[in-house]
Amino acid sequence: MLADALPSDIWISVLHYLSVEELAHISQTSRYFHALVSEYGWKTYLKANPRDTWSLSRASYKWNAYDQVRYNTTTDHNWTLPSFVARPLASKWSGKLQPVLSINKSRLLVAAANHIYSYTFGRSAAPGASPSIQFECAYTTNKVLQATRDITSIRCVPDGGYDRTVYVGYADGSLERVVLPACKPGNEGPIHIESSLREKRPYHGDDAVVSISSHGDHVLSLSSSGTAVFSTNSANPSPQFLDMGVRSWVAHLSHRQAILGTSSLTPLAVHGIHESHISEKPSHFLTNSTHDDHPRASAVYGICGTPPSAPWGGSEQVIISGWYDGVVNVHDLRSSRRAHRIPGVTSYPAGGALYPVMSMCDPWLFEPVYDVSSGGGGGCHIAAGTARHSVVAFWDVRAANKGWSVHGPGNDSSPVYSVILESSRLFGATQSRPFVLDFGPGAREETYPKLTRPPREEGLKRRDSSGVGFYCTRYGHSRP
Repeated sequence: MLADALPSDIWISVLHYLSVEELAHISQTSRYFHALVSEYGWKTYLKANPRDTWSLSRASYKWNAYDQVRYNTTTDHNWTLPSFVARPLASKWSGKLQPVLSINKSRLLVAAANHIYSYTFGRSAAPGASPSIQFECAYTTNKVLQATRDITSIRCVPDGGYDRTVYVGYADGSLERVVLPACKPGNEGPIHIESSLREKRPYHGDDAVVSISSHGDHVLSLSSSGTAVFSTNSANPSPQFLDMGVRSWVAHLSHRQAILGTSSLTPLAVHGIHESHISEKPSHFLTNSTHDDHPRASAVYGICGTPPSAPWGGSEQVIISGWYDGVVNVHDLRSSRRAHRIPGVTSYPAGGALYPVMSMCDPWLFEPVYDVSSGGGGGCHIAAGTARHSVVAFWDVRAANKGWSVHGPGNDSSPVYSVILESSRLFGATQSRPFVLDFGPGAREETYPKLTRPPREEGLKRRDSSGVGFYCTRYGHSRP
């Protein structure tokens, strides 16, 4: 049958159901199909297989659809091996810090002590190659180094495309909406952020602001004593207060719900959002155990949404959490697997207490999980920053029993306090420095910030096979 015997719109509909390999093969059969796939096939595939990737936003905008698909396909293959470039983004800091990461389409922000370090995302050396990430400048929020003024949380919020507005929480309970000033060329020292660029939000008294989350125009902040504040990113925020009454650690905000992680018998609670107001009573408790008779108090330190292309769909009804027990749980609010009772708990929300639909752990490292993030190869991975030895654990939710872990560059004894996972990169931060694991193709020495000291002085081991990254110890989770 001749290809043009059928209208082109029918062939275009057929392209929606083809894989990358099938699109590549059919494009080689004739000039007609080559033109059809080039014009419609690759674009259709990108729409059907989205990737969450902040650091590629600037570079991929210049790529054609074929280059983007090639980058994603090569990256997905590297995840299956796994193969990546491990690089520190800075020299070691002095002292032991507890850094926090935040990201937008223009830059990665690393908050440590009273400093905010900005790394900008640039162009790629060639279409389909990993774009650069370079140190831009450092900001300071306090001219005098004081532990009470250490930054304990940071979150980028939309500001019309300028990508310079953040919410910053401090150890003394202060919360500020900050606009980062432009970096001056040749400026070597940190830039002090003047008071005119800072709007105070006096919500949390003297309790440390341990977590900030945002979605659209809404912001959710949480203090260590359990005060959650739901407000808008505006000059007149009209805050709503919610008192959890227990030691609290992390908040996660989505379109229809707020999820709060605490230390208690029910450490993971979901609160619905209706007409821009957060419900005072939780709609669900999310449990860690599937055994009703053996409950125990625990804590949740990290919360994130589902991987965008997970088999169960990219629904906000799926919640991923990292626990003190060293377990990463996946809960689905649509699940019918509910706990009948939790001894010690007398009041249950309308949605009941839900069991996890999937649980994962590193069987060789029984340490708390400090942070979780989702994305990765195929849009189906979960990453967890653990409490010791700079270990990051990974799982592909399509085959969660084949997880693996890797020590960060330098193999610090530190926890990985914060992680951000996108389609081709994992950004993490230990007590010593931030780092990146880059699964994308075409990485070069110029892709990353220069090291200011020799690698041996930084505690880095020999170069890896690429000659760009540094050797890291990796191990699988399977027991013999």
